[in-house]
Amino acid sequence: MNNRRKKILQELGLTPIWKKRTDSTPESLTSESRETTSATMKDLPASASEVTCDHPVHSMNWDQLKLTVSNCTACALCETRKNTVFGVGDEQADWLFVGEGPGAREDEIGEPFVGQAGKLLDQMLTAIGLKRGSNVYIANIVKCRPPNNRNPSDTEASACEPFLNRQIQLIAPKLIVALGKVSAGNLLNRNDSLSSMRGKVHEYSGIPLIVTYHPAYLLRALPDKAKAWKDLCFAKATMESLL
Repeated sequence: MNNRRKKILQELGLTPIWKKRTDSTPESLTSESRETTSATMKDLPASASEVTCDHPVHSMNWDQLKLTVSNCTACALCETRKNTVFGVGDEQADWLFVGEGPGAREDEIGEPFVGQAGKLLDQMLTAIGLKRGSNVYIANIVKCRPPNNRNPSDTEASACEPFLNRQIQLIAPKLIVALGKVSAGNLLNRNDSLSSMRGKVHEYSGIPLIVTYHPAYLLRALPDKAKAWKDLCFAKATMESLL
């Protein structure tokens, strides 16, 4: 393990570093591991000591989460990305919009929805009196671009799920809008058709969730823009009822 990665883990309170046993390794830990364990546990703040081994991201703050995502190698998407795409917007937003994954332009810049689909999303937000960055947060199911803009696999989505879940916990939005079947399917853990999920108020961890079309799909299927407008009006009415 290089010094940079070790420093990151220490800053996040994720040490001690466990090493695989070899023929020369004692029955328990290496001397380095024992020293690290002693020093780390002594100096850890209370919040860091409460981080669980299985899901340490569940206790991270925004800075820790962003740093962890930027260095993530949990799935093979890390091998082809240029940048991780964490999310953007108001970190205390009432509205959370979740897409499926970054495209080529997003991978270049490191921000979600900045291509043609992003422009359409901005127009959709404007249509219901919203604006990117103002009471709105935008994220994706996965933080790295799937090659050729394919849908993220179940393995890739599962690897990113703790990160998105922690973002949702930190934002505590009043309403989630799932953009497209991939987003809705992962958030709701179901494989139903998009049409069957639209027009209803679902729930994600106690938060109301509404499903609509992904902007990239709407660029190819212009007649469905009218249906998307209906979904947005439904979302706005739902938000008003929550407020």
